[in-house]
Amino acid sequence: MSDETQPPQDPAIEADSGLEPPTAKIEIAEETSDEPKARAPEKTLAEQATDPLTHRFECRSCGFVYDPEEGVKKLQIESGTAFQQLDAMVFRCPVCRSRVGAFRDIGPRSKASGFEENLDFGFGVNRLTPGQKNVLIFGGLALGFGFFLSLYSLR
Repeated sequence: MSDETQPPQDPAIEADSGLEPPTAKIEIAEETSDEPKARAPEKTLAEQATDPLTHRFECRSCGFVYDPEEGVKKLQIESGTAFQQLDAMVFRCPVCRSRVGAFRDIGPRSKASGFEENLDFGFGVNRLTPGQKNVLIFGGLALGFGFFLSLYSLR
């Protein structure tokens, strides 16, 4: 290797070569009270699913969804206010005026609401894997075709 690519190892050699080593200037930023404070890092999807303060609530009477990330401008409820932090005596649904008891937890925004409940419909077919569904569909078609061919034996 050449001398240009190797850094000198002895400070005495540096002084003799006339080259100054690069120095990094570190500036310390002064904090002022006028600057907004940094927000806490966003929660992961798994953390949101387990944190009940981020869950949305749906009114069973009219279908209005209270989302803590949005709040309710009509009722002057700021964004970031969890449903549990609302006053149960004062808060009413902004659409149908139902009380807090009419609301049900539908989970965080990242989870599709009603997905788990819908798995029980359809004779349990919604819980089958794609491979099991293929066997059921194509097996039914093959069985139907076999019955159709058996009609020729009725002669």
